[in-house]
Amino acid sequence: MLTTPFLISLFHLSLLFFRIGLFTVGGGLVAITLMSGELIPEYLEEDAFYSFIAIAESTPGPIGVNMSTYVGYEKLGVLGAIFLTIAFVLPSFLSILVI
Repeated sequence: MLTTPFLISLFHLSLLFFRIGLFTVGGGLVAITLMSGELIPEYLEEDAFYSFIAIAESTPGPIGVNMSTYVGYEKLGVLGAIFLTIAFVLPSFLSILVI
């Protein structure tokens, strides 16, 4: 069952990753810089964040999308991984859709 703190955290992190996806101009490595500034002080320890970077670089796919998936799974489980990945990709998808 979904509790209110879980939903608030899911909404807050989804909004955060939407904003990171919106302002990431230049590729996934720029997203990593924005994520480090937003996630390390509040959500992740520095060592865990660097471990996520190593995993994201070694798996196939864009590093920013992989990072959003790993952070979502670590903090909120499978539902978090799905929502944060969608939130990160949504700004790019919408801009291409408009074009």
